[in-house]
Amino acid sequence: MWLKWQRRGDFYRDFYAIADEHGFDEELKWSKVSRSHYLEFYEDLIEYFFRRKWLAFHCIVIRKEDVRKQEFHNNDWDLARRKHYTMLLTSKMRKAIRRYPDKHHEFRVYVDPMPSRYAKADEAMEVITNNILNQRFRDLSPVTSVRTRNSVDTPAIQMCDLLLGAVMETWQKKASNSTKHDVRDIIANHLGWIGLDSDTMPSERKFNIWYFFDPIKKSRRVKTKKVSLIYPY
Repeated sequence: MWLKWQRRGDFYRDFYAIADEHGFDEELKWSKVSRSHYLEFYEDLIEYFFRRKWLAFHCIVIRKEDVRKQEFHNNDWDLARRKHYTMLLTSKMRKAIRRYPDKHHEFRVYVDPMPSRYAKADEAMEVITNNILNQRFRDLSPVTSVRTRNSVDTPAIQMCDLLLGAVMETWQKKASNSTKHDVRDIIANHLGWIGLDSDTMPSERKFNIWYFFDPIKKSRRVKTKKVSLIYPY
């Protein structure tokens, strides 16, 4: 989830205000979405996200069979995941810098504890991301920090978990409870879609689903859909 640094206080305040209004005092996690009496809370939070132009959500979807693990990643799933995550970040940052070349850019990244055996995965990501960006934009070093944060204390990560969980559970075709189905439908409705089982145009800035596939295998299985937001971005 992309959040303007200057707005982080607004987001935290509003997140907890919406939670208090609905009597929600738990950690917001997709895996815990089950109680129907919290549906209005989820709906209000999703609408809040789509109404704020300073919030955006981008994710990457990769099928395991499309990852050439041995050829490019030393036969290591852990390394492959970190590479793809870094690729997602650098791609979005590169586009932001190109869009506003005359502005000073500074990115601070908060990540949930990464599922990696490498203890300093976040530090490595910071170095690699800056190196990649500096190859294109000389001596910028726009990534000032990559920090592992506990999601319990970080509402932005909780919000991201809700949106990401809705997308990924749809793509993975997992069985789900009725409340999760309702949340997925609410998000899809804001996009002008019936479901979340498609990817978006590369230029989509508010809610972007990037389906990464191997062009050699010709394994693209979904049809890209144009987003038609209820609240234009």
